[in-house]
Amino acid sequence: MTKARLCTTRSAGRDLWRSRQFRRAPFLFLAGLTSLLPGCRPHDFPDYPANYREYAYVTNGGSNSVTVLDVVNVRQDRTIPVGAGPTGVAVNPRRNEVYVVNTGSNSVSVIDAEKNRVVAQIAVHRRPSSISVSQDGTRGYVANSGSNNVSVLDLGERREIAAIGVGESPEVAAVSPDGNTVVVSNRASGSVSLVDTKSLRVRSVWSGCPGATDIAVLPDSNKAFVACSGGHQVMALSLAKPANTATRRRRIDADSARADSLLALLDVGTTPVNLALKPDGGEIFAVNYGSGSVSEIDTSTNEVGAAYLIGTHPVRGVVSADNATLYVSNLDADSLGVFSIDDAQLVGAAPTGDGPKAMALSKAGHLLFAVDTRTGDVAVVRTLTHSLFTMLPAGRSPNDIAVKAFNLQSRR
Repeated sequence: MTKARLCTTRSAGRDLWRSRQFRRAPFLFLAGLTSLLPGCRPHDFPDYPANYREYAYVTNGGSNSVTVLDVVNVRQDRTIPVGAGPTGVAVNPRRNEVYVVNTGSNSVSVIDAEKNRVVAQIAVHRRPSSISVSQDGTRGYVANSGSNNVSVLDLGERREIAAIGVGESPEVAAVSPDGNTVVVSNRASGSVSLVDTKSLRVRSVWSGCPGATDIAVLPDSNKAFVACSGGHQVMALSLAKPANTATRRRRIDADSARADSLLALLDVGTTPVNLALKPDGGEIFAVNYGSGSVSEIDTSTNEVGAAYLIGTHPVRGVVSADNATLYVSNLDADSLGVFSIDDAQLVGAAPTGDGPKAMALSKAGHLLFAVDTRTGDVAVVRTLTHSLFTMLPAGRSPNDIAVKAFNLQSRR
């Protein structure tokens, strides 16, 4: 059998995974799949230059480590010890660094992506849950759920420069693409805090979002959407603009141009836990855990369109770079729902391990990595065929994943 046929034949791998023997022991499945696909490398994989590197970083909350996956060669690269109970992870868009939130040890580990080792630890406050990084790569914002504040990090100096009090149990602190606003979801108080990054103060607070959790900020930084997981709504907010964006041509008063405002509370499905934003910013898909569905939101009109059944207990969504395909991890279906946005229909289900949750696409978009929380591994899905390519081992209770791609610079 030729390599091309081996790469396009997936029924044997699916049969292996569905068998009870291999589902009890996922690494036996990996060995079995490897034996079926010796030396397999799909013809449509990118041709990488010699100095190109791309890694996926998986936080393992139960083993206090980060698993590093080599995306180029589709294999595990190494395991890096970090702090206690790592949860969130984010990459720096300007520097070859990765930031890991250690919920159990109240710190952020800084990983040098070129050497794949921890080079610094930054102390934050109680029970940090997530981190976001500004587009210019200079600031990090950490939501500290146990101390009701947000740590502002100078990533160059690798230190905290401010702690901003927000609501109760902040879960996500998302910085807008323009770097002017940090949107904070306060889960316990059911509110949203908007922080001005220049003054490092809370600019406004909006209540009425029970179980506030995931956040999506539009590419133009004009609006933010927050999932209210304690109910069935998504909060839509207009974000303040700097005074110099007010235009006489549109007759917008400078004061009103600087004002935040509540645009709408949008009815979606039950227990919206995640918001998947199209890269072009035109639509958001609310992932409704309780309804087993996704709700389509038009970001220009702030209106909810149709809802689509997607699977059992969906928890995360990610949209392809071409805005055409939505992938949704179904926690209790051991699969990813594949939804064609243009056709408005479910077009497939890619098999995974047990309890798929966090996902990340490779930079080229040819592979999708899905973290399996219960089996402690990562399903690698080929996006061209929506088929399982392989399984890679992670640590105990993996939580989150992020991908970093870069070219090594020659040193003289």
